[in-house]
Amino acid sequence: MSQHAVGPRAVSRSVAFLLTAGVLAVPALAGCGSEDPAGKPLAGQDIQPAPRDRITDGGTLRWAVDSVPDTLNTFQSDADATTTRVAQAVLPSMFRMNADGRPERNPAYLESAKVVETEPKQVVLYKLDQQAVWSDGREIGAADFAAQWRALSGKDTAYWTARNAGYDRIQKIERGDNALEVRVTFSRTYADWRSLFSPLYPKDVMGTPDSFNDGARKKLKVTAGPFTVKKLSRKNEEITLTRNPRWWGRPAKLSEIVLRTVPREKRAKELAAGTLDLAEIAPSEARRITVAARPRGSSSPVMGPEADQKPQGSQAAAKYARQQQALRGFEVRKSLEPAFTQLALNGAEGPLADERVRRAVARALDRKELAEAVLKPLGLPAVPVGSHLALSGQAAYADNSGALGGQDTKEAQALLADAGWVRGGPIKEEKKKGEKAAGAEGEKAGKSSDGDSGNDDGEYIVGSDDKDQQDKKDQRNDNDQQDGKAHRENDPAHLAQDGKQYKQPHQGGAPGAYAPMGTAAPAGRESAPLAKNGKPLTLRFVLPSGPGSQTLRTVADRVARMLKRVGIGTEISKVSDESYFKDHIASGQYDLALYSWPASAFPATDARPVYAKPVPAADGSLNVEQNYTRVGTDQVDQLFDQAVATLDEGESRSLIRKADSRIWAAAGSIPLFQRPQLIAARKNLVNIGAFGLGTPVYEDMGFLKKGAKPASGPSAKGSATP
Repeated sequence: MSQHAVGPRAVSRSVAFLLTAGVLAVPALAGCGSEDPAGKPLAGQDIQPAPRDRITDGGTLRWAVDSVPDTLNTFQSDADATTTRVAQAVLPSMFRMNADGRPERNPAYLESAKVVETEPKQVVLYKLDQQAVWSDGREIGAADFAAQWRALSGKDTAYWTARNAGYDRIQKIERGDNALEVRVTFSRTYADWRSLFSPLYPKDVMGTPDSFNDGARKKLKVTAGPFTVKKLSRKNEEITLTRNPRWWGRPAKLSEIVLRTVPREKRAKELAAGTLDLAEIAPSEARRITVAARPRGSSSPVMGPEADQKPQGSQAAAKYARQQQALRGFEVRKSLEPAFTQLALNGAEGPLADERVRRAVARALDRKELAEAVLKPLGLPAVPVGSHLALSGQAAYADNSGALGGQDTKEAQALLADAGWVRGGPIKEEKKKGEKAAGAEGEKAGKSSDGDSGNDDGEYIVGSDDKDQQDKKDQRNDNDQQDGKAHRENDPAHLAQDGKQYKQPHQGGAPGAYAPMGTAAPAGRESAPLAKNGKPLTLRFVLPSGPGSQTLRTVADRVARMLKRVGIGTEISKVSDESYFKDHIASGQYDLALYSWPASAFPATDARPVYAKPVPAADGSLNVEQNYTRVGTDQVDQLFDQAVATLDEGESRSLIRKADSRIWAAAGSIPLFQRPQLIAARKNLVNIGAFGLGTPVYEDMGFLKKGAKPASGPSAKGSATP
């Protein structure tokens, strides 16, 4: 696993500090006026839309994925993104996400769905499409709903379920006035009822523990979508989906979709070889495709180190040129993922157990600068995420970051001083691992520690111009903090870069001896590390080391420099992707970490385990659920409970926003930016690409007819210049 946390809707995993009255004021919530604080998505879909009559009937779409999943059951703990992709194409979903990330009724399955009773119990009545049938010819009905409820209710532990939120609130499910109606009666009011039965599995899968646990891991015999699962081959590492002959909706334009495992670093090569039609790619590959797609003789600039990508040597250069020619048939489609990257602060122990220190870390960060470092080079909106619980455009979104406050060096320093951390305290000089790099490791300092020869490892890197400007800005900020004090150029500051520590060269060192690229100038007195009781204020910053994590390392380097300005030291430690979550994040072996959470249209249900106050388990351990920061409050839990138990949508959104304000105030995690989404697609491939917050519509995907043009409009721009 790389920088992604597994999403709240995908898996459920099996010390808090309450805010005291008057300590931190929570500002009035946006949304009390007439303007909707949810706004619009920061970036729209980029899918090259086209009407169905312009799309060829038939064709095979070859789509790169990260892995062939271990299970096709989305409700099991080892489900992954490919599991979800298959389920979207082959199974019913009562509701799906529109382009704004909000749930909407899926007309292929539902004629209507609404709350028809609230007293004495909440009752939801589903009216199914009269043509809706499973691939074996049986009608979709109440028996399927009831089987899924029983499997996911949590009452029968023989079912190896990853989550049961919502299903545990159902009292009974029964047929309505006819076979097309399903009545769901809840034992407790449930605001997020639209989250249920999406996807819906047939009773053949949900009916018994054996069929649930094992029957749907490698195959789905019965489906009910525009496609069905034809074959899953672990040997060939691909899944083949084919048209469902019993599909009653708009017929699928594609004959087949082949989901094939292709490592990210090999996708440009596979695209050029003609073995892929669609793939999520890294910025370096996006630059290659953008360069290849430019008209011949074009002199328009392309952001990023284009020249650095060209290989040396005649044979390598000729091969590169052939690949570039082949890549002319592709374009880059870009948006922002329905997920955000955050800085997590472990509040269970150490300096960050003190809320004042956590708040100081947050106030030291320039979140706008961090967002720009990742998104601006890609031409994407560089707006910091203002909520833990929703993204811009989603109904519950509001920028509640004001509950904590923006970047303020003096305020951060004041918080640290109030917590007892002072400058110039006695600090023992310890030989760090990084100092051993003077020998064999030092010789490798100029090379990437991941063996990528300076490539970006499939992630998003900062251009050299941006880096130079940042170094100058860091120097100015350090100088601004001198307050007339002498500049100490031999300060024993240690810097981290890609997991290796380097000691600053002393003034008057050997000619030509330079610190690594990007190293800040020697710190002044005001930037000296803080200490308490003889111990320096140094935080363990744990990062994944594998391919696809370069963005996190770039962001971590900037965060470390921001913290250094207020006297907080960091020790960056890179660990394998396999152990990152299991051995470090989930087990609490870190102070600072970067990872991503997916956004949810149902935060009262899905986000609660991420921010719930940890509670002692029966064996004496701490049950943190998915709250890896170990920071939570009773008040936040109560607000979640109230939000999920009210059917007034406006009131529920207001409660969610209040909960988010208090999560900000507790400073356990700091949202930074929405994750970028870069998709390489054949130019004639339509209704597919960077979907942003929306759910893909699989039956409309396909290839343009010869001579046909896609629809016009802003979402039809296709090619992008990252």
